[in-house]
Amino acid sequence: MSTHSPTPWLDEAEMDLWRAWLRVQTELPAAMGRALHEDSDLSLQDFETLVRLSESGEGRLRVSVLAEQMHWERSRLSHHLRRMGARGLVEKVECAEDGRGSFVVLTPAGREALDGAAPDHVRTVRQVFLDGMSEQEREALMQVLTRVLERTAGHRAG
Repeated sequence: MSTHSPTPWLDEAEMDLWRAWLRVQTELPAAMGRALHEDSDLSLQDFETLVRLSESGEGRLRVSVLAEQMHWERSRLSHHLRRMGARGLVEKVECAEDGRGSFVVLTPAGREALDGAAPDHVRTVRQVFLDGMSEQEREALMQVLTRVLERTAGHRAG
């Protein structure tokens, strides 16, 4: 005997909203990635990695911290960092302080690649995502996304 209540199926408007969201999750990163690749030799994942390193203050982060910030498994990040390292964008340096783990360091070539790609990337973010939204719409979207992220964090932890 089931103790679950009947499934609260989505109505038509909810289903349309959900499907639009799923489509945005696929099409927005694809469009951003295509534009970034056309403007530079960077992928969206390369760009995010370089941005996070550049924002770290010292241009370096522990691999574990970077993986956590990007919501990536460490093995996936390690493979990605190896490819970026082969292109001279980052390098891995052993942690001298405690002998455990390693740092990912933004190289001068990585900084140059980021600086070269950033202006066109920002223009694309504006054109594809922000243009046409009013300040009130941006605020409402931010509130909605913040609540969804809070619920997903609680769902992961629970």
